[in-house]
Amino acid sequence: MAASGTLSTFRLPPLPTIREIIKLFRLQAVKQLSQNFLLDLRLTDKIVRKAGDLTNAYVYEVGPGPGGITRSILNANVTELLVVEKDSRFIPGLQMLSDAAPGKLRIVHGDVLTYKIERAFPESLKRRWEDDPPNVHIIGNLPFSVSTPLIIKWLENVSCKDGPFVYGRTQMTLTFQKEVAERLTASTGSKQRSRLSVMAQYLCNVQHILTIPGRAFVPKPEVDVGVVHFTPLTRPRIEQPFKLVERVVQNAFQFRRKYCYRGLGMLFPEVQRVESTEKLLELADVDPTLRPSQLSVSHFKSLCDVYRKMCDEDPHLFTYNFREELKQNKSKNQERENDKERSRR
Repeated sequence: MAASGTLSTFRLPPLPTIREIIKLFRLQAVKQLSQNFLLDLRLTDKIVRKAGDLTNAYVYEVGPGPGGITRSILNANVTELLVVEKDSRFIPGLQMLSDAAPGKLRIVHGDVLTYKIERAFPESLKRRWEDDPPNVHIIGNLPFSVSTPLIIKWLENVSCKDGPFVYGRTQMTLTFQKEVAERLTASTGSKQRSRLSVMAQYLCNVQHILTIPGRAFVPKPEVDVGVVHFTPLTRPRIEQPFKLVERVVQNAFQFRRKYCYRGLGMLFPEVQRVESTEKLLELADVDPTLRPSQLSVSHFKSLCDVYRKMCDEDPHLFTYNFREELKQNKSKNQERENDKERSRR
């Protein structure tokens, strides 16, 4: 294993191309898993360069598939690359890469959504949150089906400073459908502004660094692909628990075409909805006639701070679920109708 500061560079020996690997192991992308292979090593090299200087870095790659980005990461002179792959069909091809890069590639056959990375890398890599990011990176060409739940999971990890972020402000370079990439980086007031925009931007510096045309992938997806780079902030722009922020943001965007008071009102039980919503917006100094997409991170900070105080005053408020209340009301109305029907007989 290379020591920090080593000047020698590593290059993989000649290997079958990714296309040949796919043919050799009879690999096919599974449509239900939204798998798409990136075969052009010039593009995988570009993604890896956009991740930053990986010399002597420890890299966690998610969804390596047939190993295109894996090769580019190994050629970036990393100290160690850990890959987590759920699909067993890809393991033999990755093992071939591991044999070609002794001591550099570690393969885990597992699910990235449940894999625990906290102890995967040396303790010595850990940095204080206030310091520069550690020499640990997450890189991945994510299947579209897991990309959104995975980034929400990792954003919660950022908030709690656990998972991949026990090492410090670990940087991430990940692929998404272009539309999702645009949502993640959307500015206040733009059409793409969404729940994802706020959740990502209150915790990280988020950059849409590259767009890859769909035709570069096999099979060709119906959309282009965006590469997004995340660097966790030293201080979150909203200093409240992740679940509280998520609750406020989700409700605000519940009715994205209506005024924001409509969705925010769903934070409160029906009997106190009007009064509590007015109180929330007044104390947070937020115009109730703004659309959700017009709310800035600063607006959400004020809303979350006020909502937290309201929850502290009424602990049952945070567990309130307007859908559950709606369901109960429908059930009661149905019972009344049934009672009326029985009384007529």
